[in-house]
Amino acid sequence: MPTYEYVCLACDRPFEERRPLAAIELGVRCPSCGSDRVRRRFSFFTPGRSGEAASGGCACGGVCACRS
Repeated sequence: MPTYEYVCLACDRPFEERRPLAAIELGVRCPSCGSDRVRRRFSFFTPGRSGEAASGGCACGGVCACRS
């Protein structure tokens, strides 16, 4: 289930909620003040990397000349 970022228009506090795509705008309430006056914020998704991609493919864990 994706996590979405919102900001409360009543108390100006940002918060996140995990919810299904179909319910992205339905029933969202601020956890701080309980207001339903919220706006979804634009957020960037950055996937994590693992294994060779995370280390740059180098045996020492960095990007260097040790592969030669």
